[in-house]
Amino acid sequence: MKRRKRYLILAAAALLTALVCAGAVFASDGAQPESMFFGTAWALVPPLVAIGLALITKEVYSSLFLGILVGAALYSGFSFEGTVTQIFQGGIIQVLTSADNMGILIFLVILGVIVSLMNRAGGSAAFGKWAGNHIKGKIGAQLATIILGVLIFIDDYFNCLTVGSVMRPVTDRQKISREKLAYLIDATAAPVCIIAPISSWAAAVTGFVEGQDGFSLFIQAIPYNFYALLTLVMLVGIVLMKVDFGPMKRSEETAELEGPKSAGAETKTLNETEIIHGRGKVIDLVLPVAVLILCCVIGMIYTGGFFSGTDFVTAFSKSDAPTGLVLGSFFGLAFTIVFYSVRRVMKFRDCMACLPEGFKAMVPAILILTFAWTLKAMTDGLGAGVYVHGVVKQWAEGLMVLLPAIIFLVGAALAFATGTSWGTFGILIPIVVSVFGESGGTLMIISISACMAGAVCGDHCSPISDTTIMASAGAQCEHVKHVSTQLPYVLCMALISFLTYLVAGFTQKVWISLPFGIILTLGFLAAVKIWGKRREHLQ
Repeated sequence: MKRRKRYLILAAAALLTALVCAGAVFASDGAQPESMFFGTAWALVPPLVAIGLALITKEVYSSLFLGILVGAALYSGFSFEGTVTQIFQGGIIQVLTSADNMGILIFLVILGVIVSLMNRAGGSAAFGKWAGNHIKGKIGAQLATIILGVLIFIDDYFNCLTVGSVMRPVTDRQKISREKLAYLIDATAAPVCIIAPISSWAAAVTGFVEGQDGFSLFIQAIPYNFYALLTLVMLVGIVLMKVDFGPMKRSEETAELEGPKSAGAETKTLNETEIIHGRGKVIDLVLPVAVLILCCVIGMIYTGGFFSGTDFVTAFSKSDAPTGLVLGSFFGLAFTIVFYSVRRVMKFRDCMACLPEGFKAMVPAILILTFAWTLKAMTDGLGAGVYVHGVVKQWAEGLMVLLPAIIFLVGAALAFATGTSWGTFGILIPIVVSVFGESGGTLMIISISACMAGAVCGDHCSPISDTTIMASAGAQCEHVKHVSTQLPYVLCMALISFLTYLVAGFTQKVWISLPFGIILTLGFLAAVKIWGKRREHLQ
């Protein structure tokens, strides 16, 4: 049955490719500067194709490429020449020549090298041994991961990779699955950054609010960012109440019996022989990470003009995050190499050998990111933003009290389909500001928070989201497994957040709506725990 299902999926993918290519051949003379599908619901078809195939086939690369192929064919009007040109010139080449995207890739590679250095020096093994003696049990390891994720609120990329590299030895020792670690990382990345005033995300949101004090609106919207706040409540509740359900529960049971499994074709089980025990000590992991954090903060405020007289908050809000993170990670890498050489933990030649190792470790994440960005370029070329703008404008008339809940759903759907929170902010926040005008009021604040919450929610569970990809890389977890195990958790929180936004739209009181959401969240976890015990009793 499994083999037959696999053949059917491959046949469907081949048929889809053949149809696109056939259409491209028959329409080879009709390349158009703007597609006939521009600004229509067809703009969301390419990412939905890619996401659907990835979840069904469990194969990311080909699924993303088929989504790109469909998007390019729609954009070109099924012109063969236009389709090929759009895939490469309008897609892959364009996203890889973007300064921001290239900065993210360089940052990713440098962090991969730093992690490789810490592993080879024995710092990771030493920290894992120390944490094993001081962090007792699964609850302690998971709470430590959550706390570290909350503390590193500067940027979601930095959060994912740093928390993963630091906490992976600890969670492995406590037999916590890589899927659970990836979820803890992912759930404390974007959800924490979106409620932190000093973060690259706050800077992005502030930039999308025109004609008003964007930073002030961001601060006022924090208490109404229900998805982010309730996700943190759910994280702590899951750990303390020992609640797991769905595929995540099966992953945890497997890890308890067989040990955590890392990403890879063979999904090999980690054991003590795979951990490098060098001469390193705990300081050889802690100090490089601390210096890395400090350097990245300095790099970000440097790009915002802090050293030219701009105050700290303004410098952070105007920072160029990719450039700042590259500068900071470079100096963090340089410090790590010098530090290890001076302490004679590693020879300089061995440090240089970690350069290609770190790069190779990040190749899967780089490939997925490149394809995901290219797929987003296809979606942008088809005018997804124009289509969503029209839909939201139409719904906004006469449904003002329901608008926060509606915007939350639209934001979640758009971010899930496109894999980008910031792109969703850029589309929805200007619409909300224009709908309410200068009158503003509490309902506009709630609606702006719904934009941010919906975007983070969709981004959190999207297989083509860069943050999701980074969380998989940080935990060294197979990407599709990370997506499939955390999806039920995210969908449950999405439903609770939607209901909370309904209450907020009618009451416009945070002291009513937020406690309502917290009670719903904890009540849901309690119900799952009771149901799980009842099933075990019946079995």
